[in-house]
Amino acid sequence: MENTKLKKIKSTLRQAQGSEFIRKKLKAFSLAELVFVLGIIAILYMLVMPNQASTVAMAKSIEAKSMLNQVYSLERNYFFMYSKYSTSLEEIGFEQERLSTEGGQANYRIEVAEASSNTFIANAVAVNDFDGDGEINIWQIDSDKVLKEVTKD
Repeated sequence: MENTKLKKIKSTLRQAQGSEFIRKKLKAFSLAELVFVLGIIAILYMLVMPNQASTVAMAKSIEAKSMLNQVYSLERNYFFMYSKYSTSLEEIGFEQERLSTEGGQANYRIEVAEASSNTFIANAVAVNDFDGDGEINIWQIDSDKVLKEVTKD
């Protein structure tokens, strides 16, 4: 009985080997086709990446604008209390976050460039060159709340 079962299995295997199902080739991509597609993807990636650098710089400049607006508010409060503007960030109550060069997250160093009884100018100077072109990004705000980019990155 066991011998007949074994014969049936062998016979079925022989039929399957000769069938069209086993002889069919599997459809697949060739190596040349894969390399071609990867090349196209690489070219598209290279076209998109330069645009990303400017987007990153714009996103980081939001940090500078935000901190300068905070300095403006603190300077205005100081002006209303003492009738003059301060050259000291500590006097107005501004606390500089740790810079990215010092293990922190801030990308801009804030400084009061000039202050008098009537006006002040504060700068946000980037501590890194975001796009690697040798230019450091600088933003500036004055006592009239005019916020401008002095040096583009």
